[in-house]
Amino acid sequence: MNKGSKIYIAGHNGLVGSAIRKNLQEKGYTNLIGRSHGELDLLDGAAVKAFFEKEKPEYVFLAAAYVGGIVANNTYRADFIHKNLQIQNNVIYESFRNNVKKLLFLGSTCIYPKESPQPMKEDYLLSSPLEYTNEPYAIAKIAGLKMCESFNIQYGTNYIAVMPTNLYGLNDNFHLENSHVLPAMMRKMHLGKCLHEGDWESVRKDLRRRPLDNINDISTTDDIVNALSKHGIFSTHIELWGTGRPMREFLWSEDMADACVFIMENVDFDDLKQDRKEIRNCHINIGTGKEISIKNLAETIRKIIGYKGEIRFDASKPDGTMRKLTDVSKLTSLGWQYNVEIGEGIDRMYNWYIADQE
Repeated sequence: MNKGSKIYIAGHNGLVGSAIRKNLQEKGYTNLIGRSHGELDLLDGAAVKAFFEKEKPEYVFLAAAYVGGIVANNTYRADFIHKNLQIQNNVIYESFRNNVKKLLFLGSTCIYPKESPQPMKEDYLLSSPLEYTNEPYAIAKIAGLKMCESFNIQYGTNYIAVMPTNLYGLNDNFHLENSHVLPAMMRKMHLGKCLHEGDWESVRKDLRRRPLDNINDISTTDDIVNALSKHGIFSTHIELWGTGRPMREFLWSEDMADACVFIMENVDFDDLKQDRKEIRNCHINIGTGKEISIKNLAETIRKIIGYKGEIRFDASKPDGTMRKLTDVSKLTSLGWQYNVEIGEGIDRMYNWYIADQE
């Protein structure tokens, strides 16, 4: 890529896409294009076809996806497999049809088996069954990875798939049911702190910015209390799913974006081919190579937010995969490593969250 290359970021307003756009801008790229969901529905094949034929992007970052945490993944199983397959198929195929020079597809480390050896190497893909709760989403992401790999093998394209670990950062999704564990936990604890301290002004400010179950800042106090209690938020304590024992790896979204841009600038599919007859598992893990228990994550967030209430874990709810630690040796060998540690990232994210409500 050069600084004037026409670059399309699919999903440029989300956690991942906005971080990639910011990174590209900071590095001097000037010809970036994006479309909001209202402007371009990536589920609409005809609309995607017309967009590519008109804009003719040279490079594509495929960061758009239908995502959520363990509750959403397990509840909306059909939506997760259908919508993600549709988005991927439309964007990757139109990239091929319109001669895009290079494409980066973003997947997820949930593609690896539930009982995968730890840390998870790229070669562990499809070696045993997936975690049940996110199987539809994982299968969609595996299909996207294999679509990139297959087009490269058959047609000589230069499509690279990366599998980031759990991401968090600015512009994250803080919905209490559909978001990932870290932002959901942060918001729960923030609202729990407000209730614990009787700070109703801050509770209403939060709900004005992010309404919950049709409850907003002008709802009655009783309605707000009832809505929050359904999500495990009380004046004395908050409730979190599972036992707190699972270990998770977290990567600051801006570090992830830097890795993606680094790969687009410096790595081609030919660099990733393995020296054997069958070309497979050419994707790249993106992560820190470090993990923290959900319980310790909660305590870290508690300290940063200043929450004084009780944290209760509901062991009747699923934990999901017990460990999901990535092996990042391939990416490290290519010349990139992360910068932001978990405590620093959570502090940045919470400060941004509070400022975003003003």
